[in-house]
Amino acid sequence: MTIGELYKLGVTRLLENKIEESSLKSKMLLCNILKQDKPYLVSHDRQDVTKEDELLFLSQIEELIEGKPIQYIVNKQEFMRLSFYVDESVLIPQPDTEILVEEVIKLAKGKNKIKVLDLCTGSGAIGISIAKQIECSVTLSDISKQALEIAKKNVISNQVEDKITIIQSDLFENIKEKFDLIVSNPPYIQSKVIPELSREVQHEPKLALDGGVDGLNFYRKIIQESDTYLQQDGYLCLEIGYDQKMKILDLVEKSKKYKEIYTKEDLAGNDRIMIARKVGN
Repeated sequence: MTIGELYKLGVTRLLENKIEESSLKSKMLLCNILKQDKPYLVSHDRQDVTKEDELLFLSQIEELIEGKPIQYIVNKQEFMRLSFYVDESVLIPQPDTEILVEEVIKLAKGKNKIKVLDLCTGSGAIGISIAKQIECSVTLSDISKQALEIAKKNVISNQVEDKITIIQSDLFENIKEKFDLIVSNPPYIQSKVIPELSREVQHEPKLALDGGVDGLNFYRKIIQESDTYLQQDGYLCLEIGYDQKMKILDLVEKSKKYKEIYTKEDLAGNDRIMIARKVGN
């Protein structure tokens, strides 16, 4: 079978099963298998594909039909114009989270050699993206050993080894130093909602999704404990759920540990991040 025939077969199967972006996804799978770019598929559409590659492509098409995210199939996701390895040990970095990274970079602008803690780091996308943009040292922390193995792989592939420290820790349990910025995209989905999420999201690690009964378990702990690990006037920077703004604002205000609290929306107009500055000693 030729590249062109195999591509069309993939598109047909995906369309039959009402999979969105069938053409794009079929091309992504083929490019990944053949280790070529999209223009190559067009210019070599009459080139024969090995039986092994044909069977692999068709099996991956079936995985897409079953709801597996394409990022987990090709083990790749772009974030902040960088490429990150992902598998089912970590959440897939999402474009909305780039707003959090961009805000951290703004806060750090003009400061020298700041120290950043990326709490619940997962793939390391947030901390690594920050390390690529500014002069800093970044600690990536997560409770999951598997996630940290992925983060280490991404540290190496994005060439920031000299800026990154990796620590396995249940939130602040093994954190010993203080930071200028603590940034986190913690689990924040309500436990009861998780079974109702899309088939694609069901493939993502529950450990990285489940925020407890009200989705706020991690925020409570982070807000209560983070000031101990922040330098004077340091910043706590959090991603939040679209409907959690008022509840998390309340938690931050009642803690009396923070000032200059503000939120920002994502491109869809949903509340996406919350920033708060530590009250000085």
